[in-house]
Amino acid sequence: MIEKSNTAIPVTEKQTTSSQIRFITITAMFIALTYVFTAFVNIKLPIAANGGLIHLGNVPLFIGAILFGKKTGAIAGGVGMGLFDLLSGWTAWAPFTLVIVGLMGFAVGAITEKRKGFGWNVLAIAVACVIKVVGYYIAEGFIYGNWAAPVASIPGNLVQIGVAAVIVLLVIGRLQKLVK
Repeated sequence: MIEKSNTAIPVTEKQTTSSQIRFITITAMFIALTYVFTAFVNIKLPIAANGGLIHLGNVPLFIGAILFGKKTGAIAGGVGMGLFDLLSGWTAWAPFTLVIVGLMGFAVGAITEKRKGFGWNVLAIAVACVIKVVGYYIAEGFIYGNWAAPVASIPGNLVQIGVAAVIVLLVIGRLQKLVK
């Protein structure tokens, strides 16, 4: 038998619950934005073994990580882009994407959580770029069993991060003011 309790929830528990709901809501929104910007704002490239893809999914990923930290960045990036891979015919890439893009989001958030400013944002995105290039080079080497072919994907990865960096660096200052 279940009894109803008339006791009030302590203030600290309400605050914890409120912050958990806020975290889940914001992170879910950035997962969705990352997926949508990856799936629908992209260009397929006629290079590499399976073509290649330049998309703007890194824009909401970086914004979420810079504004809301490493957990949101890691989850939004890994899950958002991993879902794209699962639902868009890039299934073999999904586990690699979950890890690589999750690490990118974590790194950007970890660098910018306590250090604010344009220079830190640039550094964070540069670190994410290195993670992406190295991570996908290794992933492509495993998937295709060829360690020379992944070199063809590097320019597309650099363009993808470069375009996202320009967009994010142009808007992030204003967004940070709005979030405060």
